[in-house]
Amino acid sequence: MRAMIRLAPLAIAALVLAPPLTAQEPAADGGLAGALLAGRAAVGSNDFAAQVEYYSRANMLAPEDPFFLDRLLVAHLALGDVDAAVPVARDLLAAGVQSEIASLTLQADAFVQGDYAAVVAAEPPLADTGALTDALAPAWAAIGAGSMSDAISRFEAAAEAPQLRVLAQYHRALALAMVGDFESAHDILSGGDGQPIGMGRRGMLARIQVLAQLDRLDEARALADSAFSQDAEPDIRALRAALADGAAPPFDLVTSPAQGMAEVYFVLASLLGSDDGEQLPLIYARLAAHLNPDHHDAILMAGRLLEALEQFELADATYAQIPPDAAFFLGAQLGRGQALFEKGDVDGAIEALRALAEEVPDEVLVHSTLGDLLRRDERFAEAARAYGRAIDLLPEAEARHWVLFFTRGIALERDDRFDEAEAYFRRALDLNPDQPSVLNYLGYSLVEERRDLDEALDMIERAVEGDPDSGYITDSLGWALYRLGRYDEALPVMERAVELLPSDPIINDHLGDVYWMVGREREARFQWRRALSFAPHPDLEVDRIRRKLEVGLDVVLEEEEAEAQAAAE
Repeated sequence: MRAMIRLAPLAIAALVLAPPLTAQEPAADGGLAGALLAGRAAVGSNDFAAQVEYYSRANMLAPEDPFFLDRLLVAHLALGDVDAAVPVARDLLAAGVQSEIASLTLQADAFVQGDYAAVVAAEPPLADTGALTDALAPAWAAIGAGSMSDAISRFEAAAEAPQLRVLAQYHRALALAMVGDFESAHDILSGGDGQPIGMGRRGMLARIQVLAQLDRLDEARALADSAFSQDAEPDIRALRAALADGAAPPFDLVTSPAQGMAEVYFVLASLLGSDDGEQLPLIYARLAAHLNPDHHDAILMAGRLLEALEQFELADATYAQIPPDAAFFLGAQLGRGQALFEKGDVDGAIEALRALAEEVPDEVLVHSTLGDLLRRDERFAEAARAYGRAIDLLPEAEARHWVLFFTRGIALERDDRFDEAEAYFRRALDLNPDQPSVLNYLGYSLVEERRDLDEALDMIERAVEGDPDSGYITDSLGWALYRLGRYDEALPVMERAVELLPSDPIINDHLGDVYWMVGREREARFQWRRALSFAPHPDLEVDRIRRKLEVGLDVVLEEEEAEAQAAAE
């Protein structure tokens, strides 16, 4: 019977009676109430180290309450400290609580310890880990126990379940390739019994390595060229070079049952969507890296998930686990730069990226990422130069590179160099003609420049068709109609934009201007005041709005026209 994790009576009283506490504050009374509340605050801020501290204390004070063990287990796993999680998992299961995460932790530990017989037996506590892991763990463990025939039978049995078929077949192929049966592995991966097995980057690497072992180097080379871009990671480039030289790279994606199980955990981490949150895929990624410390895909994923949880120092430490000679070292260093930026060390992040750009001057991604950080820090001229270097390094601009031309255009436009920016926006559209963001940005910029208004309106209308629920794009359409003097048409569009983004001061200001032009002056003043209530904002002209409130839009426009004429004389 499933035991429920619940709070002991004292814990309930602590939650109800004690005042709020942040994760950074100590539990002043040293008792359960303070530890519980501090732990709860740590959960709210995803501070896993603080969760370990406070829930360890709470567990010592109330060892009969499994709630604290459950929180401790999750925190240890999120930190990547699987060794510390193992005894907590045992204690939680011993308390009568049925926990998939606890069983999963012990399952992973059994692979590390080489206790394959326990996994093959599939009895509690190594069962009830989830449908996929319950099915595939005994199969990989059977190989460790010395029975390949048992393993294949288990993979085949798992594949009979429709929801597990593709994953079970993929892992059967990996197991066959690991023991040298490359013909059978290729038959599965290439879809000899149906559709080809597509399992992302690592699945494609497996297919290429298997083809190479079969001495089908031309096919392996063609598959590498079709599956990966020319500026792919260093390991892909090295793989291409080896194949071009007639060398057959080894099959090294999986070389042990523990590494095979690591692939199961990694696949689960990859398949979980954003609706599942970041913690569960983080746990799977940590388990994958625990079973295979060289699983840099899993380490990189863990770092990115920690960034999403705003644990930037922990993300930085996780990226640092990837060594300099690894294929994903560059990605990890870029991740470290992003983590530094997000935690507030903007100068440190930019300097780290500059140093990396000097170390690997021919990497497009380094210069483009540096450009992104500089642009976010509003250092637009420097950002434009970084993007320009990235573009110069492209052997040939492809459709996927539209974003690079677009972001350089943004940097130039924000640096008051619109004529240069326009060429990059149009180049981005050459590469991706219907991209709503580019159509909107260029169209809106042309409107602000009061140039080519008919073309600008057409661009923005196309952008709205491509992304009808974007408040910013809808605002651009309304503002283009306003600039064209088509105020009655602009009104419903601008009202729709405010519905989509009710707290954006620029859009509220624009709606106020439209209201004024259709004679609804009281509503116009309301919108202008509402826009001011959201100040400060980098693009909000506060003094202009105050002047509109004082004398009305007509007078402001007359004053601006007079100033422009005087400046031109």
